[in-house]
Amino acid sequence: MLLEAFSSTIVGLALAWVAVRRLPHRLPARVLVVPTGVAGALFGAFLVNAAVDAGSLVAVLVGAVTVSVASLSLLVRPAGRLGRSATA
Repeated sequence: MLLEAFSSTIVGLALAWVAVRRLPHRLPARVLVVPTGVAGALFGAFLVNAAVDAGSLVAVLVGAVTVSVASLSLLVRPAGRLGRSATA
């Protein structure tokens, strides 16, 4: 269980780092992105561990990656301004 939690934390940190490096202009501050990635990974690991009932480390890490990416995707802002007209 400890190895799964530690591995999930590392995966969450890595995914948050990649998101911050690739999309700095579309994400909020790093102070929000990093904990979101880690919390998503830990929650995903918990869900898979509860569903599989002490399953393999690979399955837990797949769940951690999935939920962490989904959590980080909720932070992404639109690329440009919305096309609203001043006359409308």
